[in-house]
Amino acid sequence: MTLPNPRPVRRVVFPLVPGLHLLDLAGPAQVFSTAADQGHPYRLHHPGPHATGPNATGTRDTDHARNPGRATGDPRGGRAAAHDPHGNDPHGNGPDGRPHTTVPTAQGLTLHADATWPDLTPDDLIIVPGWRHRRPGRPPHPGVDAATAARLAAHHAAGGTVASVCAGAFALGQAGLLDGRRCTTHHALHTQLAARHPTATVVPDVLYVTDDRVVTSAGIASGIDLALHLLAVRHGPAAAARAARDMVVHTRRNGDQPQDSAMLRHRAHLSDAVHRAQDLIDAHYTRPLPLADLAAAAGVSPRTLTRRFTAATGLTPLRYQQNLRLEHARHLIGQGATHDTAARAAGFTDARMLRRLRTRP
Repeated sequence: MTLPNPRPVRRVVFPLVPGLHLLDLAGPAQVFSTAADQGHPYRLHHPGPHATGPNATGTRDTDHARNPGRATGDPRGGRAAAHDPHGNDPHGNGPDGRPHTTVPTAQGLTLHADATWPDLTPDDLIIVPGWRHRRPGRPPHPGVDAATAARLAAHHAAGGTVASVCAGAFALGQAGLLDGRRCTTHHALHTQLAARHPTATVVPDVLYVTDDRVVTSAGIASGIDLALHLLAVRHGPAAAARAARDMVVHTRRNGDQPQDSAMLRHRAHLSDAVHRAQDLIDAHYTRPLPLADLAAAAGVSPRTLTRRFTAATGLTPLRYQQNLRLEHARHLIGQGATHDTAARAAGFTDARMLRRLRTRP
């Protein structure tokens, strides 16, 4: 018997620079870590400044990659010579045995960064966290090193997605990825970003902007919104909603983007019973779902579920299910399906009900 091939691991790379903001890194990293816990095959990487690895031509920087220990003077290569009680290697290996560098953050916590970049495919993501851009009496932050900027450009040219949080947009600018594109950054940096990249269109008052696999987000906490958006694009809004629920964060509508899916739009509440009912509806909205079954899954009575569901979402369970069906049918029609085919695929008995709901306010 032939076993099915496991899903390939997708890498999410966060290039680290001195002075980065912790939440710019931790927020998006938590989203993808949560997604991995929920069964999506993600692996996170955190290369530091001047990290070696695949270069802009797609080959590897060979010397350090073959023998990481040579960079630290360890004659045994990448193996640790000795470890402190916390698992760190004085010769430059972290607790996982991989070579590392240290990176200070704007909040005073020092991070251990990977000394090598992973090999990337177009399915992998690069997300550049932002940093403290300017401090009184000091010059502006220099951004990323030239090799990192080249890797950002090469990954995008190969078909990959490159994203940024806050001041990380300046790194994308260094890579030439903002030229002729729409983008955003922290509101305090709009003018500087527009002046440095005059051919870019800097969009104010939005959470994130997507333009040809270049995704930029606004201030620090918006990195979570950006990561949930990327998760929804790859795995559907239900996956993003589950991650947001586990993280106890609200999924926010982006003023610059089309209205989010109903699966995300009605998850900005903290009712566990309603979330359980929504989980069931999200997974099976094309099928008949009796209220009694939804209430049993939620662990409450049908009357209580209806009351809580309406209070949390502004909709009854049936109206919520109809919205999901209608949204799916509209998508199919937009892809060229007939009204009758779309209606039946979405769970309606015929196209008349679909037409009736499409004209309902």
